[in-house]
This record gives sequence, structure tokens and C-alpha cells, in this order.
Amino acid sequence: MSGAHGRREPPPPPEPLSVPTVDAHTHLDACGCVSADDVRAAMDRAAAVGVTRAVTVADDLASARWAVQAAHWDDRVVAAVALHPTRTAALTDADHAEIERLARDPRVVAVGETGLDYYWDHSPPEAQQESFRRHIDLAKRLGKPLMIHDRDAHDDVLRILREEGAPDTVVFHCFSGDAAMARECADAGFVLSFAGPVTFRNARALQEAAVVVPEEQLLVETDAPFLTPHPHRGRANEPYCLPWTVRGLADLREVPEERLAASAGRNAERVFGLAELPPAAAPATPAGEASRSA
Repeated sequence: MSGAHGRREPPPPPEPLSVPTVDAHTHLDACGCVSADDVRAAMDRAAAVGVTRAVTVADDLASARWAVQAAHWDDRVVAAVALHPTRTAALTDADHAEIERLARDPRVVAVGETGLDYYWDHSPPEAQQESFRRHIDLAKRLGKPLMIHDRDAHDDVLRILREEGAPDTVVFHCFSGDAAMARECADAGFVLSFAGPVTFRNARALQEAAVVVPEEQLLVETDAPFLTPHPHRGRANEPYCLPWTVRGLADLREVPEERLAASAGRNAERVFGLAELPPAAAPATPAGEASRSA
């Protein structure tokens, strides 16, 4: 198929990784997964190329309910829940209370994605910053990692983290800063996660950042269905596409892909506490309440 619709078709599967790794940030609901069967099928496709686990991430309340449910459908899936900065224009105390309730689920491994987004004009900066501060507080109270969305807002994100006091574990999802910011974040002990854009030919500053991150502070992610890596930029993304990003990062860092996949997988296991999680089981919330369409 030609044109825009053809470009959105999923790419063929990549060559499998020889060492398994973890997709540290994806959106399985936005990838078209609705049911438990859909989630299992997506993770089967990922496992076939060496991507053995995935963190499915929420951006609003309906997505958060769905993500928690999905994490109880398949042991290979865990969840992160929060209210995306572009969704913060009209949040209520009840919205934040529900996010806290969902975040307490044992298969929710992070509070996210939260942060600041000054690229889109959907929510005023003041509302975004207030919500970000509340999510920082929640992550600290729950003892769970904070997963940050930072788009065109580097200075304010770092300032608010300093003002509030960062949680023990902070993950910059789809890191988009330059090498200087990467060094500052690494020095602060933050974890930087890289997605498809690090493989783009016009991403020189991001590629320079990816090289300076210490190995033990680096994750890989798809952010699917967005940001499909080169050579399939513009097509539909899914966790099975992660090997292209792994290989791109390995080339940039001049290490074997097996080393990059292994270290990123170990880091994800440590950061998200994957080894200590209870097995997938029916969540405490009724199925109807946790529905993506609720």
C-alpha cells in the first residue's frame, strides 16, 4: 500500500536478539490491544525477537485502568500509571486520588508518565507543573520510580525535581536532551531511556547524549506505537521493533549488541523491581471499572 496508510503498516520483524531485553516504555492499548488475547499476541511477537518483558504506560485515567488490568493478564507485562502533562488542564483531586489507588497495585512498577510538555499547547504550564509536583510526591510516598515525560521543558523539569526533591529512582523516558543534560542527569543518579529517535539520521545531539550515559543508567524502549526506529521510521511501532533501537544504540556506543541488550535488561529488572513482583492475577478492581473504554 502506498501513501500515509501504507506507512502506518507495521514493519516485518527484525532479526531476533541473541540476548533477551526489556521494553521499558510502551503503550499497548494505543498499539491496538484491547483484550487479554491481544496483549498475549503482542508479547508473543516481542518474545520471538528477544523482547521478553514490557512496561505498558498510561497517559490518562482510562488508560491507567486498562494498563493495570493488562499487567494482570500476562506475566510479561507490568504497568506504569499517571496523568500525562498534556492532560492536566482540568484535573480534579478525585482524578489524582484514583491514580494513587491504581498506582498502589503491586504490578504497577512506576508512577508515569508525568512531567512537562511545552511542545503541545493542550495544558497551561502552571497546571502541568502542579500535577508534576503531585506525581513526584506520590512516587516518593509509594517508593516507586518516577517516569518522566520531558518535551521542550528540560530546565523546568530539572528545576522542579530539585525543588521537590527527586524520588530514589527517576527515569527520563524517551530522553531528548543533549550530552550536557545527559551528564547532569547521570550525575544526579537518574536513569535515561532511549527510544527510536536515537536511530534517526538527524538526531546528532541525541546520539551524542546516548554515548555519555553510564551503562548501568541506560534503558531501551519503543514508546510504541510512536517513534518507530530507523529504517522503518513513520510506520506503526510495537514492542517487537525494539531490536532496531538496541542495535542502533550498540553501534553508537561501540559495544556488541549482546552487551547492550543484556545491560538494558538488567537495568530494567533492577529499576522496576521485576524479580520481586507477584504473578499476574485478576486485579482487585472489577473488570468493568478497569476497562480501557471506561
